[in-house]
Amino acid sequence: QVQLVESGGGLVQAGGSLRLSCAASGRTVSSYTTGWFRQAPGKEREFVALISWNGGSTAYADSVKGRFTISRDNAKNTVYLQMNSLKPEDTAVYYCAADSQRRLSIRTSAYDYWGQGTQVTVSS
Repeated sequence: QVQLVESGGGLVQAGGSLRLSCAASGRTVSSYTTGWFRQAPGKEREFVALISWNGGSTAYADSVKGRFTISRDNAKNTVYLQMNSLKPEDTAVYYCAADSQRRLSIRTSAYDYWGQGTQVTVSS
């Protein structure tokens, strides 16, 4: 079993930065694709970014491309999301997720394991 715990969320002004962390415990996720998703109030959960198990491939939603960077440290069993130039529309609960089948999918249904989420609020 895999447990994912997100941290690093908070309140920030527009234009600011935050770094989210997703720490895994239990079985290692170093061999899994890991993604970040977000869900704003009244909206569906949406893809933000993903990274392959070895960090060789990444993908981003158009809305965050050039502002967010996903990375991983497999020695620490942790995946990060560096968020710069934050906008009020980035406000959401951010979730990390892991896919044991190593697909590079932006669909929530592809991911086996999910964290509880961390709130990010960007004020204007």
